[in-house]
Amino acid sequence: MTTRVIIVRHGQSSYNAQKLIQGRNDESVLTEKGRQDAEKVGNTLSSLAIDAIYCSPLQRAKTTAEIIQNCFQEPPSLSPDEQLREVDLPLWEKLHKDEVAQKFSEDYKCWKQRPHEFKMVLSTPEGQKEHFPVLSLYEQAKEFWQKLLKEHKNKTILIVAHNGINRCLIMSAIGVPPSHYHHIQQSNCCINILNFTGSWGETVQLESLNQTSHLGIPIPPPRSQDNVLRLLFIRHGETQWNRESRFQGIRDIPLNENGKKQGQKAADFLKEININFGVSSPLLRPKETAEIILQYHSDITLDLRQPLEEICHGLWEGKLESEIEADFPGMLQQWKDAPETVQMPEGETLQQVWDRAVACWQDIVKDYSQDGNPKTGIVVAHDAINKAILCQLLGLQPANFWNIKQGNGCVSVIDYPKGVDGHPVLQAINITTHLGGVLDKTAAGAL
Repeated sequence: MTTRVIIVRHGQSSYNAQKLIQGRNDESVLTEKGRQDAEKVGNTLSSLAIDAIYCSPLQRAKTTAEIIQNCFQEPPSLSPDEQLREVDLPLWEKLHKDEVAQKFSEDYKCWKQRPHEFKMVLSTPEGQKEHFPVLSLYEQAKEFWQKLLKEHKNKTILIVAHNGINRCLIMSAIGVPPSHYHHIQQSNCCINILNFTGSWGETVQLESLNQTSHLGIPIPPPRSQDNVLRLLFIRHGETQWNRESRFQGIRDIPLNENGKKQGQKAADFLKEININFGVSSPLLRPKETAEIILQYHSDITLDLRQPLEEICHGLWEGKLESEIEADFPGMLQQWKDAPETVQMPEGETLQQVWDRAVACWQDIVKDYSQDGNPKTGIVVAHDAINKAILCQLLGLQPANFWNIKQGNGCVSVIDYPKGVDGHPVLQAINITTHLGGVLDKTAAGAL
């Protein structure tokens, strides 16, 4: 059993529309667009069995939660919670973002580049006090999780809150450090899904990040029109071995019929996007997936990169879990509990896969951003490869391998606003809505 937590950011607010800093100020209210989008979220989630809703007490989030609640035939209980308040930025509240960037230029640069070090010096009756907004919010998120998980084990919970606290909820749950606060995106009325396997401190899986297709936006737009590079990171479609939960590794297994359909759905999902290049692992299953997607972009020659091949499972390849357990007792459980410690028999370690995958990814970013012109490309690879790269981009380690989900045919979106020299922004992870529904229903499968 797992505790599923769905996290939604509030709808567009009056301060969002004016590009004003909100923080914990409670003057900002939902715009008409914000209300309409909140209803779209409610209609999307209303078919799910939600056991309880928690929200920030600030009115832009509370109103969003109430609109969502009213979309259910049997509305779940709604509880405002102080620990879901937005990041506290008292010296910047109600100021325009451009004014903050000019008036507090050095502090704003620290906020953007080193959020874990960013501080405000506040005057209190007791004297000057240093306030670290992101670090404080991160601790607030951890405290909320510990309380929630004790009260709602094996339930499905909805949280409606804000950009900053949502980021910290997601980050603290899967182990992303506060330094990566600006590396993930939260669009208004987006949907995120976390799966907790047990109590606080046990494995948490990020099933999806920043879904927006329920709003009529297939993938989140770049933060700025000057975005240098956008990579649509895709896992190959289903194979018969995925369906059977048989370990594939570097065995060259083709797509099954469902995998081809998933590739076609991904192609239709991305059809209207101006794709400039395509990169793939040379194995059949990602290559076929990439070719299906690029049918609408016929002028592109697929760039095949061998380091994107799946992890080599060695003697596990072609086997089911029961067969692996019989031949290598206890090793499969070790792979599930501590994957970074496993040497695949006559295969690779996760660190070896991590090193080649990340190096290849960095080469791709460098190769396709060096002229400085905006580009969008697809990169199609495998479960372990995708997880390793996404973990690295989030500041995670091989031990966090299972914290990220990659369904067959999923799409993740990574932007490099400043090119190879800037930090990446993970706009979305494991989007499978084009395959049907808000939840990932793809085959569990083996790697």
